[in-house]
Amino acid sequence: MKTRDIVHGDGPAEQRAELLKERIYISFTSLAVLLAMSSHSHTLEPSEALTTLLITNAGTLLAVFLADVIAGIAIQERLPTSAELKHKMRVSFGAIGAVIAPIIFLAVSVFGGWSLQVGLRAAAIALVVGLVVVTRIAIKRVKLPAWMKLLVLSAAAILGVAVIALELLAHE
Repeated sequence: MKTRDIVHGDGPAEQRAELLKERIYISFTSLAVLLAMSSHSHTLEPSEALTTLLITNAGTLLAVFLADVIAGIAIQERLPTSAELKHKMRVSFGAIGAVIAPIIFLAVSVFGGWSLQVGLRAAAIALVVGLVVVTRIAIKRVKLPAWMKLLVLSAAAILGVAVIALELLAHE
């Protein structure tokens, strides 16, 4: 089964939750890095910002994968099977989909289409929107009243915006 199929509701709930959880982790990590770079954008070249985001994402994905493998070994007291390893890879590295738009936006800045500040802002907005979309996907099949689903979606948006606000306050 493809990652896209699992994320969009055709897989078991546990598999959907794993994939969506990793997307949330990498989104918040990327958001924090983007905002930190934004406060120092006057000293950065767009290529440095893009490289920083790429390295951060690669490191985060590798850390998530390694943590998942080690936790599985500790729990099951054996090495993962080939199928388990493939699943762990799909879960860990499938999260890269959450940061494609920010990578593209910074690439536009690298090639002169936008200033770095605009690229960083667009990337941060894309991540907050992505968090809301991931949350929507996560709760779409959950049997909750509409007002509770709206509350959960609002909480995801508020947390994303709160990260931005905290970062801005920290750098004033």
